[in-house]
Amino acid sequence: MKFNSKSPDDPVQLIDQAIKAAIAAGSKINEVYLSSDFNVQFKEDNTPVAIADRLAHDEILKQLECTGLPVLSEEGVHLSYSERKNWDLFWLVDPLDGTKEFIKRNDEFTVNIALIKGNQSIAGVIYASVTDELYVGITGIGAFKLLNPEENCTFLTIQHSGTKLPEKKITDEFIVVVSRSHMNRETEEYIENLRKEHPAVKIINKGSSLKICMVAEGTAHVYPKLGRTMEWDTAAGHAILKASGKNVYLTDLKTELIYNKEDLKNPDFIAS
Repeated sequence: MKFNSKSPDDPVQLIDQAIKAAIAAGSKINEVYLSSDFNVQFKEDNTPVAIADRLAHDEILKQLECTGLPVLSEEGVHLSYSERKNWDLFWLVDPLDGTKEFIKRNDEFTVNIALIKGNQSIAGVIYASVTDELYVGITGIGAFKLLNPEENCTFLTIQHSGTKLPEKKITDEFIVVVSRSHMNRETEEYIENLRKEHPAVKIINKGSSLKICMVAEGTAHVYPKLGRTMEWDTAAGHAILKASGKNVYLTDLKTELIYNKEDLKNPDFIAS
């Protein structure tokens, strides 16, 4: 089935389909979340995976099929670099980001869908299905947040009815958002160094890509990630953050994080 668009590479029309996919996947996740059995298993790297991950993955593939673009998903087949290195435009997906938070039932997990062009994340959708919060950003156009989106929600809907990011936040504190489940010594040292410049540092623990969303919103100043992440963990948030006027850099604070590398692991980065 072909994508019905006069401009099949138009990121606005493509992201409309990603919004639909994220909301549909979130519905599948919520069905499992409200059940008594998550059917949790463990991958080779000892990270957990629940049946909701697979259901969300399948739903996203179904919804994105009409775009005709390749999909690289955490829960899908990871093609070799020789096969994907020439992809000019593709989807990078984490069907359920924050599986540990899902298992803990703390609501801090998301559906992440990013549109990658070359090695740059140019558009992204993040949907927190339990709290019904939708974040969408297209670089060069803007980033927005919408509460309680309808199933047929589009980017135009979000532009008209949502909140443009960043929102103005006034605080005397310098807010650092860090992982709820993956804190380490390197991050603690980074925060201690921040205290030399910012006496009133406040730390907020948050799960999944909601950390990057907080920086895009302006409810956090910085999210340092000095530890293991994969490309699908960050791509959607990166696009939203960049569309809000901020960015994700390596620790040199100059080099932007890139995608579709031979090794899909991310280096350490700072989102600010």
